[in-house]
Amino acid sequence: MIDPLAEVVTLLQPSARYSKLVTGAGPWRIRRSDAGEPFYCVVLEGGCRLAAGGNGPLELHSGDFVLVPEVYGVAMSSLAPLPDDAGESTPVAVAAGEFRIGDQEGSADLRMLIGHCSFGSPDADLLVSLLPQIVHVRGEPRLATFVQLVRDEFRERRPAREVILAHLLEVLMIEALRATAAPPASPGLVRGLADERLAAAIRRMHEQPTVGWTVAQLAKEAALSRSAFFERFSRAVGLAPMAYLLNWRMALAKNMLQRNEAGMAEIAERVGYGSASAFSVAFARHVGLPPARYARQQAMPAALTSL
Repeated sequence: MIDPLAEVVTLLQPSARYSKLVTGAGPWRIRRSDAGEPFYCVVLEGGCRLAAGGNGPLELHSGDFVLVPEVYGVAMSSLAPLPDDAGESTPVAVAAGEFRIGDQEGSADLRMLIGHCSFGSPDADLLVSLLPQIVHVRGEPRLATFVQLVRDEFRERRPAREVILAHLLEVLMIEALRATAAPPASPGLVRGLADERLAAAIRRMHEQPTVGWTVAQLAKEAALSRSAFFERFSRAVGLAPMAYLLNWRMALAKNMLQRNEAGMAEIAERVGYGSASAFSVAFARHVGLPPARYARQQAMPAALTSL
């Protein structure tokens, strides 16, 4: 059975940017801006507060894991209250890949691992839009283990490091997303898969993207009326069923074009189009340029890198 969540994470092509160990003591507050990068944080000991992506502050404790697939601003503070007029703290480097915030003397009351990764997919914006805005997982020691493995692999320059990191990050993200106990508040793929009726239709779209699905056929897969399915799907996923299917087909097509793994006619067939010309028209309308030109553009950076 095709796993839509695993497919989306795999297509994202995550890679490690950096991770660091942060210790803290006493009252402190830090803020920073990020350009839409994926952010993760795992609390190893103690606790803190975190606000990211416009979401309200979360109180984090030992064993908690937070994943923000696309973050533009992060604010973190100690659980100990600070005066309103207190300034921001400056992290101090104490060792390679290790920083301290707050009081610099005495024992730390917080240890956490934070980091950023990047997505190599040319369709990253679309795929990220299918994920929750923020994932907060509590009481899953497996996640802490995976994050520690990512940190260790990142710091050790051993053979096949990038391959190991890519697979570890894929597993880490899937574990975090599937460990979310309740449907997330923000629409997306995880919320759709949490609904058993919708999950059946989503899996069918992923299993057979070549089929000329209609809303009525997908509603039948979900055992819902056409109108009930359309409304329920749109509310949960954030896209109408046919828009989701089109976006998914185009994501698959972009991946195949980027990898140059098939001819135009075969790609058209594998994403549900009866001819290369019909696929080319749909792709150009969706992406803004014909598939052949898109493939050439994707090949240029790789060619320049190999020089």
